[in-house]
Amino acid sequence: MQRIIADPILMEVFSNRLLSITEEMGSNLIRASFSTNIKERRDCSVGLFDIDGRLIAQAAHIPLHLGSLLGAVGAVRRDFPLAGMAEGDVFFCNDPYLAGGTHMPDISVVTPIFVAGAPRFFAANIGHHADVGGRVPGSIAADALSVFEEGIRIPATRLRHGGMLDRGMLRLVAENTREPEERTLDLQAQIAANDLGARRLMDLVAQAGLAVVTTAIDDILAYTASRLRHRITSLKPGAYSFTNYLDDDGGGNEKAPIQVTVRIADATDTESTLDFDFAGSAPQSTGALNVPESALQATVFYAVKALLDPGLLPNSGLFEAVRITAPAGSIVNPSFPAAVGARSITCQKIAGAIFGAFRGLLPPGDVMASSNDVLPAIVFSGRHRRHRRTYVYLETLGGGAGARLGRDGIDGTQVHVTNTSNLPVEALENEYPLLVEEYGLVPGSGGAGRSRGGLGIARQIRVLEDDTVFGCRTDSHLTCAEGVFGGAPGAPGRLVRNPGRTDEVVLPSKVSRLVLAAGESMRIETPGGGGAGLFLERSLAQREEDGRSGKMPVADR
Repeated sequence: MQRIIADPILMEVFSNRLLSITEEMGSNLIRASFSTNIKERRDCSVGLFDIDGRLIAQAAHIPLHLGSLLGAVGAVRRDFPLAGMAEGDVFFCNDPYLAGGTHMPDISVVTPIFVAGAPRFFAANIGHHADVGGRVPGSIAADALSVFEEGIRIPATRLRHGGMLDRGMLRLVAENTREPEERTLDLQAQIAANDLGARRLMDLVAQAGLAVVTTAIDDILAYTASRLRHRITSLKPGAYSFTNYLDDDGGGNEKAPIQVTVRIADATDTESTLDFDFAGSAPQSTGALNVPESALQATVFYAVKALLDPGLLPNSGLFEAVRITAPAGSIVNPSFPAAVGARSITCQKIAGAIFGAFRGLLPPGDVMASSNDVLPAIVFSGRHRRHRRTYVYLETLGGGAGARLGRDGIDGTQVHVTNTSNLPVEALENEYPLLVEEYGLVPGSGGAGRSRGGLGIARQIRVLEDDTVFGCRTDSHLTCAEGVFGGAPGAPGRLVRNPGRTDEVVLPSKVSRLVLAAGESMRIETPGGGGAGLFLERSLAQREEDGRSGKMPVADR
């Protein structure tokens, strides 16, 4: 029988206290980190868990990281008995098959929190490390054949024993990467962030008492589950399907489908569920666009929260009414040792497919055209001018968001399950031997309509040193973001080597290892979002503003 929440005011106070702890953990991690990928781009996430492995709070960072956080805590609980843990212990892991990770660069750090001599909670965080070894700089190649090409595999492993850091283990991991100093310092920043979270949670327990805190947590999770089930009962029962497409699966197979069917049964608040069935999706790829179970779950949970109730608290209560099935051996449920490094591209397509399926459930004003549904990523690597060691510069870029009736799509934004900041031009040029030649929006890339789709981003970078290695993983160069209600599709993406020169070459969307000479440039244009409604219905004032701003060239208006 469902618990009755006895004190909603106390529950609200505790939920905000827990969220404030995670936000402070995240801020501390960002400030203390050494790499540009965490300290500038904020490619990290944090969370708090109870002793049963239930998520009780997650900071508002990156939805996809939820998968690795859940997987890491689960792996630590499975591989290390609670009775064998000691105060001051810290564990870390990254492997998608051994430790519930989503790809190798995301290293999770888990710290048990002791109360009265026994472990009662876990603090956990994840940082995307720009390189963890493997075949290519950045550790992600869309054409990787297996996880053994994607960097060092870390199962759940004790990194600190009773407060004593295992420096041998830390060095073992760091020296298997291209930037060992960055790995060492960032991992220690991750440990410190968890220590801060542990202190704050112990302060809360000392103030309120363990029984009060655990009761409030149970109430919060029960409330979240009940609130979501209530939202589900308001939906029209039935089955709703949508198919999104990848240009290719990274393994040479073109136009790979990502299909989802959302089923809603007629049920009461206490029994209602959302069932997500991914039958019909492409077979497992021989490349790296496969999606591990933890990443699929995180993507579905994000979509449910975003579509049905963005105000839902991010905790395990959200998971109780969601059922997920995916064919074994498919791109959304691969078998070991399938490569998974570029899983974020497929996760974006999964989220887009779910949003598409929900068009049959939402009122017209809430229906959204397809967004760019990609996470374009570029990597430059070479010898640093100042210290002559290897550097790895990683950047993920936004694109155009889909429009809704009465609301233009957002320009140049990361959508769905990703949420990193850009790396400022000044920081990039100060840190690396690279020159940013252009950084702006792509005019005309948003789909036309009564509401215009968001514009994609153009980023053009010139290398200043010979033997600079470039890699790129993106999609939607052959497919486009779909419009709704007669809106036009967004423009596809482009990748160009040496744009405007006699040796200009348009490249495919996925490049693993391209060696550039000093003076060569790479230009990436990310896809735009789809439009909503007929363009003829767009107001004259909006059309004039499109022209003044340069967002829509005359030929497109």
